[in-house]
Amino acid sequence: MMDFVRTFLARETDLGIRGPRVELKAPREGDFEAWASLRSASYGELQPFEPFWAPDDLTRHSFRRRLRRYEREARDDAGYAFFVHHRTEETLLGGMTLGGIRRGVAQAATLGYWMATQHTGKGYMSEAVMALLAHAFTTLDLHRVEAACLPENRASMRVLEKAGFEREGFARSYLKINGRWQDHLLYARVRTVERNA
Repeated sequence: MMDFVRTFLARETDLGIRGPRVELKAPREGDFEAWASLRSASYGELQPFEPFWAPDDLTRHSFRRRLRRYEREARDDAGYAFFVHHRTEETLLGGMTLGGIRRGVAQAATLGYWMATQHTGKGYMSEAVMALLAHAFTTLDLHRVEAACLPENRASMRVLEKAGFEREGFARSYLKINGRWQDHLLYARVRTVERNA
């Protein structure tokens, strides 16, 4: 696993995390323009499902802070961020994180993701989630990956259920989304093959 952390911190572009049409790559400084453009164009669709964006959220300075946070979390094995790219067109489609990693007896993490409006409904995020799960359960040696979504976010529910996540519960006032504390549906996927380590 330390090899993966070193690879991540070295900003390798090919982490070997691939789906049929997507590739997950560590975010890089050179991604800023594409990232800011996609996020800006998708603001209206993303904002109802995300925390409020800071006024400077789409600036290069803010993006650099974000990259430093990603690097710190990867170095500490606390979380890993990825940008989802189209494998052949090499265009940025969205992003995802495995965050809040808990080691010890838990071996668990929380999955988060977003997809640019122009790329939704094409199955890209489902492919990305499946590819990241395989990585989480093998390279990162996690046992459980959790996710939460707003009850009205049908698209996110479809992505999770297609990837084998099971609904485990309902959390009242769980996360502050779009400026207010909102209820969430709780999902999880557990590694099916146990290891004796």
